[in-house]
Amino acid sequence: MKTFILLAVAATAMAAPALAGDPAAGEAAFKKCKACHSVIAPDGTEIQRGGRTGPNLYGVIGRRIASDPDFKYGESLAALGATGAVWDEASFAAYTADPAAYLKSALGDNAAKSKMSFKLASGGEDVAAYLASVAQ
Repeated sequence: MKTFILLAVAATAMAAPALAGDPAAGEAAFKKCKACHSVIAPDGTEIQRGGRTGPNLYGVIGRRIASDPDFKYGESLAALGATGAVWDEASFAAYTADPAAYLKSALGDNAAKSKMSFKLASGGEDVAAYLASVAQ
């Protein structure tokens, strides 16, 4: 089952068109995320000061899902991370649009839940592009 999930996530990522997110718009949209998330570089530089309810989002694009060792992830997101799935801009944007629906689809489990209750109705691709740009 885990192999199937990993293959499904990989196939979805490869089939998805490249997003053309705008990093500048994403920086502005990230204000909605700051209540729970920060962006802090490994050297301690605060790129975006924010809350600690959610994990640090520095380097999240290209990182294995649910892999920040300083954060306790929900069961469903941790299960997806255990498959080896990696955040790319498309998957990150889809997750932020509707976290629970994304996990249900990615895991093939209608009981999957997300600890992230906020839904970023629009601009997820811009936030993803912004986060990708700050970690380069």
